[in-house]
This record gives sequence, C-alpha cells and structure tokens, in this order.
Amino acid sequence: METLFFVLSCSAIAVMFYALYSAVSLRNKIPGGKVKSTWSILTGLIVMFTAGYVTTPFFRLLPAEIKDLLVGVIFLAGAIFVVIVIKLFFRIVEDLGL
Repeated sequence: METLFFVLSCSAIAVMFYALYSAVSLRNKIPGGKVKSTWSILTGLIVMFTAGYVTTPFFRLLPAEIKDLLVGVIFLAGAIFVVIVIKLFFRIVEDLGL
C-alpha cells in the first residue's frame, strides 16, 4: 500500500507541476485588468497546492498535528480556488455578453 501511495503522490505532483507551468504560461498571455489580477491569485493558489502536494510523499514522517494542519490549509485553499474560478467564469461570460 505504501508503494501505491508513493506512486499516486508522485503522479499528482507531476500533474500539479504541469498545471503550474500552464497557469504561468497563460498568465503571460492575459491582458491586464480584473481577469489578469484574478489569474495571478489563482496562480498563487496553484503554487501553494503544488507545495502541499510535494509534501505528500513525506506525510508518514510528519507529526499528526502538522499533517492535519497542512491538509486543512490545502482543503481551504481548494475551496477558495473553486470560488475564484467560478467568479472568473462569471466575469468572462458577462464580458462576452452571454
């Protein structure tokens, strides 16, 4: 089971690095304004998620209190991320007049 956890964690880390690369690449193509500032916040959250994901292979070494705190922060940031993405889509839809 430990090997499966490690493989899944490493796979998730690789996907997060790809997501971070994509977010940074896209940020450079977005013109200024609300969308760019919102995208910068999302990119910051992706950086935080990536850092959290990088710690997952070491979870077994962490004290339970730190592990619980880290998971809680990641969950809260994930919820904030979802809200920001939804608001960003609303702004885009409004700007397009849909």
